[in-house]
Amino acid sequence: MTLKYQGKTKDVYSLSDNQVLLKFKDDVTGENGVFDPGANTVGLTIDGAGKSGLKMTKHFFEVLVEKGIPTHYVSADIEDVSMVVKEAIPFGKGLEVICRYRAVGSFFRRYGAYCTEGQALDSFVEVTIKDDERADPTISDDALAMLGILTKEEYSILKDLTKTICAIVKEELGKKGLELYDIKLEFGRDAATNDIILIDEISGGNMRVYKDGVYIAPLDLEREFLQ
Repeated sequence: MTLKYQGKTKDVYSLSDNQVLLKFKDDVTGENGVFDPGANTVGLTIDGAGKSGLKMTKHFFEVLVEKGIPTHYVSADIEDVSMVVKEAIPFGKGLEVICRYRAVGSFFRRYGAYCTEGQALDSFVEVTIKDDERADPTISDDALAMLGILTKEEYSILKDLTKTICAIVKEELGKKGLELYDIKLEFGRDAATNDIILIDEISGGNMRVYKDGVYIAPLDLEREFLQ
């Protein structure tokens, strides 16, 4: 097992047969010590965050696999805080896809002149390019195509997959009286088949969830959701 890449919230190790191992850390994204799933820097370390994130990720990926959604998931080891996944090729240097059901976070900071905070949104999908130096700017389907990162046909697949996946996640959370406000996903191409697949994780660390209008922090969310 060879260390391939050290990320903000996970380390990646190469395995055989087009597979890699993701080792979850207790670091979460945010700014000035405050958690923010949309931030592009590590903001704080929360003891147990890695295991908590993996528990939720395992649950959601297994639900998605059952429903025939293409993902990189192979298996998870909660005690080792690790997950084995199919090797994936990123789009460009990496894309993040956000699905928004409420006007909060960076959406409200940008468009607050036209909406109220918490206003309902119709599963709005936007794409950002992973670029810490440029604060992960949003990018349109036209720009993605012109820059050779993603064709318009691939963008359409990405958008449809995002809406389908997020609707499933939203429904799962809703079973426990939890409301998904927004969520950040990542996609790539399966290194073996070149198919577009969901990668990375699905946990409290990359979503905003509320209960009765009150924000639920990542570790509290895992306990509330998986109790």
